[in-house]
Amino acid sequence: MHIMEGYLPAGYCVAWGAICLPFLVAGYFSIKRMSKRNRKTIVLLAMAGAFIFVISSLKIPSVTGSCSHMTGTGLGAILFGPLPVSILGVIVLLFQAILLAHGGLTTLGANTFSMAIAGPFVSYGIYILCKRIHVNKRVGIFLAASIGDLFTYCVTAFQLALAYPSADGGVMASMIKFLAVYAPTQVPLAIVEGLLTVIIIIGLESFARPELEGVGFMKEGGDDE
Repeated sequence: MHIMEGYLPAGYCVAWGAICLPFLVAGYFSIKRMSKRNRKTIVLLAMAGAFIFVISSLKIPSVTGSCSHMTGTGLGAILFGPLPVSILGVIVLLFQAILLAHGGLTTLGANTFSMAIAGPFVSYGIYILCKRIHVNKRVGIFLAASIGDLFTYCVTAFQLALAYPSADGGVMASMIKFLAVYAPTQVPLAIVEGLLTVIIIIGLESFARPELEGVGFMKEGGDDE
């Protein structure tokens, strides 16, 4: 769930926006360096951005009265690392807030941190960890995308709990309540996102190998990394 307009107090909106700024600046320079090294990177970046926009715009109603959606950021994090995805994510969230009333402008910082920063960093970390311990590549991609999706919602629950702690139990009790709202729909959606990310990367390996070699996801003239 994107946190909607008016759900967070002004101080929290400003604080989350300030936390995001260093990541966005680093993301901008990361994309700039990547595009200088290989212009084909722009094509894959645009594809990843479009994927994030479409998949995170498809809201699934929850039996608990909220709604859930996939994030799509795991794909970009696996291909490019987490920093470029912060820029893709904030652009997507801005368009969704303006055009779809999905999320909000005042809550843009909080939504950017959860979906475009925290989730991608976890996805990337899981993917790298799986590579280092020699987990099957496709299993690693699945775990990275699905766990990154779930972590995004954990951060959103924490953000809401921090702003609205429970009178009986404080922030932790409130966070558990928010997570209970998200879980019935988000857990299966995270599994679907993991599988979808694996399928997309298999397709890219078949039809866009030069582009994947250009961003360092695959070794040139050799086997997959």
